[in-house]
Amino acid sequence: MTLPECRCESKAIKTIGWASLALGAVTLGVILGRELRLRYKFKRRTPYDFYSHAGDRMPTADYGVGV
Repeated sequence: MTLPECRCESKAIKTIGWASLALGAVTLGVILGRELRLRYKFKRRTPYDFYSHAGDRMPTADYGVGV
């Protein structure tokens, strides 16, 4: 191998390395952001979130009949 060929391969390897590092950073940011958002939403629940049909506009006669 001559010196220019070696530099070209080295450039390609460096470019692939930087691209994979950037992709890893983006992936980590997306995962971390999603986890923080879910925790934020979980801490700010309303009383309606604790009951399964609390916000539904359905008639209440259909639920809890017990027959």
